[in-house]
Amino acid sequence: MLKKAPKLKHTIKTRTKKNVNLRPASEAMVEMAVLLFLKSLAEEARAKAFEEKSATIRAQHVRAVAKKVLKKARG
Repeated sequence: MLKKAPKLKHTIKTRTKKNVNLRPASEAMVEMAVLLFLKSLAEEARAKAFEEKSATIRAQHVRAVAKKVLKKARG
């Protein structure tokens, strides 16, 4: 099993504005924040799948909890 999402660093760099320079430490912090967000999203989706008595997490479970997790992540 992979420890992190594939090509996550590349995806973060392409989605950021080009005129913003990040130092390596800041870049690592952004990557860790994204990983924590993905982990919490996966946990909530797993709980939703468990509520519906499903053995696998499907896209519908992720979509159902995405709004709640985004609100929680914003603070």
